[in-house]
Amino acid sequence: MGIFGYGTGGRVFHAPLVDATPGLTPAAIVTSNPDRVAQARADYPAADVLPDADALFAKAGELDLVVVSTPNRTHVPLALRAIEASLPVVVDKPFAPTAAEASKVVEAAKAKGVGLTVFQNRRFDSDFLTVRKVLETGRLGDVFRFESRYDRWVPKPRDNWREFGDPAEAGGLLYDLGAHIVDQALQLFGPVSEVYAEVDRRRAGVSVDDDAFVALQHTNGVRSHLWASALAGTRNPRFRVLGDKATFTKYGLDVQEPQIKDGLRPGDPGWGVEPESDAGVLGVNEDVETVPTEVGRYEDFYAQVRDALLGKGGFPVDPASAVETLRVIEAAHLAGAERRVVTL
Repeated sequence: MGIFGYGTGGRVFHAPLVDATPGLTPAAIVTSNPDRVAQARADYPAADVLPDADALFAKAGELDLVVVSTPNRTHVPLALRAIEASLPVVVDKPFAPTAAEASKVVEAAKAKGVGLTVFQNRRFDSDFLTVRKVLETGRLGDVFRFESRYDRWVPKPRDNWREFGDPAEAGGLLYDLGAHIVDQALQLFGPVSEVYAEVDRRRAGVSVDDDAFVALQHTNGVRSHLWASALAGTRNPRFRVLGDKATFTKYGLDVQEPQIKDGLRPGDPGWGVEPESDAGVLGVNEDVETVPTEVGRYEDFYAQVRDALLGKGGFPVDPASAVETLRVIEAAHLAGAERRVVTL
């Protein structure tokens, strides 16, 4: 596998997960940053560390797949080059700055017959897997509201492309964290017919949104209420799901990202296991029971990618679903700017 980029995405997520997947090997890493070059060589001595995309595509015949984990504005051009080179490709989220550009990549992959998927890793979060399992039990009854919060405390803006205002950068929380929480809502409750949003810039000097609320009306009648903020200083429920028979509430955030940063890998003791204190509760008033949290499984993403390359199944994320997520994010930006409900 070849990996474009060795920032947080390439270094923390993709390379370690690829390396931990039997049958996959990080064979080439593209980065021009001198510190990241040294880090990549230290982390994966057998991999070729290359200065630019041209150097990787010159070696396309030696690779089975490429991963695009670079700034958002480069996702589409790099994915299209990979497809033209007949290289299956994993694109990090958000898939593209616009749904139209994402659709262009999907159509190019179909026309060329090249595998394409999007790294929606938080479909494999422990808390999300737990919500899905609770829904499957039917104990909530008819669900009418889904609440999801993905908050951070980052009072000082960071000097990177996620904070840049150029629309081509697809910066801001709705593209960054929203790509996860919108995707999760769509996975659980299906297509959306209406979008309302409050999209704000709360920190001094920022040029992109850093605090957002999005309300989705799903075509099946469920309403999803989604929050993301860079200025959330205390814990709120990560998930709350309301049905006419019971409510499920879950605190805490999946632990796999900090575990990878601490050097843990899939298969290590405790991998993907949340603290018992973060277990959710299911029930009504005081008549509640603790629901053990599922174990997080980021490793499933690249295991499914490997199997798809071997003709043993489909890729883990249908890129068309990522296009739909972008349609909702674009509608949320429009709803926030015009202070109205947007119909899809």
